[in-house]
Amino acid sequence: MDFYKVIRTRRSIRSFKPDPIPPDILERILDAARISPSGSNRQPWLFILVDDPDTKRKLAECCSRQMFIAEAPVVVVVCGFNIHYNRGGYMGDLSMLVDCSIATTHLILAARAEGVGSCWIGAFDNNCIKKLLGIPEDVNVVAVVPLGYPKGDAFVDVSVESRKSLTDIVRLNRFDGPGWSR
Repeated sequence: MDFYKVIRTRRSIRSFKPDPIPPDILERILDAARISPSGSNRQPWLFILVDDPDTKRKLAECCSRQMFIAEAPVVVVVCGFNIHYNRGGYMGDLSMLVDCSIATTHLILAARAEGVGSCWIGAFDNNCIKKLLGIPEDVNVVAVVPLGYPKGDAFVDVSVESRKSLTDIVRLNRFDGPGWSR
């Protein structure tokens, strides 16, 4: 699928068919996350696949009780290893979040390219998930991503929805510089 079509039609899916994701498709999706870039190539991530129905239900409860998560055939819990490294300023400890976010973005875009729906879940209780899945103390949950085939016609072009213009979000040379235009 054309890359620009992937990014224009990727949206958060909150209703899934029970159909399993074939192993070869799931592997391609996970491999897209695996090969994503990270600072100094540290790759500070681990992906936990949750497919057990009871564990998915408990996981959904840890995610502000968003029970649609438990509907997905598989849920990916993106874990980040805390980096105690000073890259200069505040980005040392926070760089793990950036790296894992890049990997999660690769994962959800690859899912869309495969016709698989996803939803990036950021509302969750880190300690609840860590206890449920046996995640060590020095590792934190960065994202929870249910994956599955969407119910209905879910992949529509999001670029036609209300989005800020480039002029509103791009500045030239300075924060207070003029907006970008062609």
